[in-house]
Amino acid sequence: MDDRAERQPHAEGVLSHPPAQALFRRLVLINGLVFAVGTLVLAVSPATVSAPVVWAEVPVLLVGLAVMLSANALLLRRSLAPLNALTTLMQRVDLLRTGDRLADSGNSDLTHLIDTFNAMLDRLEAERSASSAHALAAQEGERRRIARELHDEIGQSLTVVLLGLKRVVDRAPADLREELHGVQETVRASLDEVRQVARRLRPGVLDDLGLHAALSALASDVSQAGIQVTRSMQHDHPDLGADVELVLYRIAQESLTNIARHARATRAELCLATEDGGLVLRVADNGRGGAHTEGAGIRGMRERALLIGARLTLDSPPGEGTRVSLVIPDIANRSTSS
Repeated sequence: MDDRAERQPHAEGVLSHPPAQALFRRLVLINGLVFAVGTLVLAVSPATVSAPVVWAEVPVLLVGLAVMLSANALLLRRSLAPLNALTTLMQRVDLLRTGDRLADSGNSDLTHLIDTFNAMLDRLEAERSASSAHALAAQEGERRRIARELHDEIGQSLTVVLLGLKRVVDRAPADLREELHGVQETVRASLDEVRQVARRLRPGVLDDLGLHAALSALASDVSQAGIQVTRSMQHDHPDLGADVELVLYRIAQESLTNIARHARATRAELCLATEDGGLVLRVADNGRGGAHTEGAGIRGMRERALLIGARLTLDSPPGEGTRVSLVIPDIANRSTSS
């Protein structure tokens, strides 16, 4: 954020020096310099031109013209070279992948343009991060509300139905009890599904028992789908705060859900550890890989990573599984400042 603050005043100062005028002056200067040098060479050299021009002097004129055009082209190409790099950056820029900037090559004519473009990217990334924070906060609030309604209203209603069915079964004739037992099991299964949905929407274990217990619960849920999940979680990292823990949980949840639904994997790995002063969350599998197109789930993970200043990478070579890595740098300083 400090770097963005430093760029903003500089970008505002750029407006008083339009880069188009500076580039125009440089082009005029380059062309004038080439023609002046050509005129000087013709003036001091023994070469002369007759009127009318004789055929023997035509090669001299052509060579002089070629030299001037070549010199002019080389100088203009050097001056306009940053425009190619700027065009390439415009084509590949993605606000979910921060930090992609164009370095100033020392070309004073386009410095204003480069700095203005970089400042625009800083501003757009900041605005995207702020809007994503509001959207995700509203999403979490809506999830919390729906989870509470599922648990308190639908869950309690199904519990009442189960109790009523138990009383009916106790008083029902023997020929109806088996059928009523089947209804009981159906209602009980529905109640379990409602509780699972509520838990996925808003993990109460994260609020009550902390991040490690919540991640272990996620791994257990995936293990029930027939995937062997290896857990490796380091406990001696600094206090992360509720926002960071929620982002870690949601990214792990999305990654494990994708493994269970799409990866066709038999093994998965969930790792949380500190490395080089940062906190790293890794989720990997031995599935089919080849996840080159980013859907709404992966882009949602990238948006969450931006909220806490983390870096998310996805490696998914075909046939070699998928590896999701989230790196939160300087976790000690982050926890101290918070």
